[in-house]
Amino acid sequence: MRLCAGVTETASTTQHLSTAGLFEPFEVKSLKLRNRFAMAPMTRAFSPDGIPGPDVAEYYRKRAAGGTGLIITEGTYIPDPAAGPHTRVPRIYGDASLEGWKGVVDAVHAEGSAIIPQLWHLGVERGTEPRLFPDVTTVSPSGIALDGSSVGRAFTDADLDELTSQWVQAAVNAKNTGFDGLELHGAHGYLLDEFLWATTNVRDDQFGGSLEARTRFPAQVVAAIRAAVGEDFAIVYRFSQWKSNHFDARIAQNPEELGRVLTPLVDAGVDVLHASTRRHWDPAFPELDGHDGKLGLAGWTRKLTGVPTITVGSVGLDSVFTSAWSEDAASGVTGLDALVGQFQDGEFDLVAVGRALLSDPEWVNKVGDGRVDERIEFTRDHIQHLV
Repeated sequence: MRLCAGVTETASTTQHLSTAGLFEPFEVKSLKLRNRFAMAPMTRAFSPDGIPGPDVAEYYRKRAAGGTGLIITEGTYIPDPAAGPHTRVPRIYGDASLEGWKGVVDAVHAEGSAIIPQLWHLGVERGTEPRLFPDVTTVSPSGIALDGSSVGRAFTDADLDELTSQWVQAAVNAKNTGFDGLELHGAHGYLLDEFLWATTNVRDDQFGGSLEARTRFPAQVVAAIRAAVGEDFAIVYRFSQWKSNHFDARIAQNPEELGRVLTPLVDAGVDVLHASTRRHWDPAFPELDGHDGKLGLAGWTRKLTGVPTITVGSVGLDSVFTSAWSEDAASGVTGLDALVGQFQDGEFDLVAVGRALLSDPEWVNKVGDGRVDERIEFTRDHIQHLV
């Protein structure tokens, strides 16, 4: 099976490169991790009325007990009624939801791991028929969906002032609940990403037009959060080139443009950049010559900004997530030589593991103990229940 340019592995999971470096501690501000493995944020929708219960706490606790150094929670709605469409997605506001999250945080901390929430607003991806607050109109930068159609309405200036305060409230709630930092979901065609992408942002004010202008609102949100939570509370920002069902989309056509997107975010207060890709080994700009043409998105991000990065995308599995969600799909386990090679080349600081941790809460410990042949393959059954 093909893993990356120049690297081909058989079905054997035997490791040739040592994973020892991935088990070294890592620290940035309030984030103090025992190893370099994170659980990738994955929406599970097992929180009725937006309240994460004991089953959610146990789900995350198991991954912490299994050796994962950092838990990044599933997306949790910020306190805007237009943040998302689902009643069973957790929220980061309201006494009951925050008390539920406190139970999750305590369970993860008891196992020696750190945990951060992913703060989420879907923007136009909320759609036209939300079950949560159905009378509230969907809003986005320009009222334009990812496919170019008109959905909902565009934000007014007053909307954006209020929206900034809602992001800030979510961040303060996270800190007060005991989380070790936070992640802003700025990827995959959701709200913050909709500002960055020219297809969904055709505004003619200070937040639209040039690449720098399209980055202005996400940077404004980061700066406001930084002012509210203080200098030591870690802020992670997840971004991507691809969008939901638009896998060839790009917010940056080349490294120079990528730097123009990311630098304002770092200047505003981002500590760690989470470069979301579907395959961690894919070159970000394969059209470039030489070694630079082999760098992944996390590698380019680290090179351009100098801040720590998280890589992600089909880690330890042989197929991307889109095929894995189908009725009969499964993803077999693979070796990790490509991942280790990227780490040794300095492309990333942390690696987020997704579906492999859904199927196998002990995945990190198995890798660390050299029990890679005991890892469990991912099947669609692993998303049907919270285990």
